[in-house]
Amino acid sequence: MNKGIYTALFSILFAQALKIPIHFVKTKKWNPMLFFQTGGMPSSHSAGVSSLTTFIALKRGVPTIDFALSFVFGLIVMYDAQGIRRQTGELTLKVNSLDELVRKAHADEKIPFEEKQPTKLKEMLGHKPEEVIGGGILGILFGFIGFLISKKDRQKRRFFVR
Repeated sequence: MNKGIYTALFSILFAQALKIPIHFVKTKKWNPMLFFQTGGMPSSHSAGVSSLTTFIALKRGVPTIDFALSFVFGLIVMYDAQGIRRQTGELTLKVNSLDELVRKAHADEKIPFEEKQPTKLKEMLGHKPEEVIGGGILGILFGFIGFLISKKDRQKRRFFVR
């Protein structure tokens, strides 16, 4: 299989796993479900695209179309992760707090109603800029490691082929 794909997927999984101990250090709460959620430090989106871009740059070279495609699409993903998706998360925080505001406003009314428990919208959708940068740095590291592993595999194959 393609070593670039392995490198990107491993960096995404590692970034997701890293969110659990980072969250624990910040909050003193252990939450293994963070592995399956979006948002938080580091950005697995950024880790994935930057590791793939780094791997391609080292393996194929910066002047190649492969690198150009990976770099441009990586920038778009990283911009989206901290821009649009972050704003959506901020809006969701406000929407989720409306329920409490409406309840307080209508506390004195005697209108019968059937109370339904709404499903709370997911609040952690996007990333802060530092989370995107953290994921990018992690991805560059994994891209470099993936390239070194790939390079060693090629050298071993040449040794045994001769």
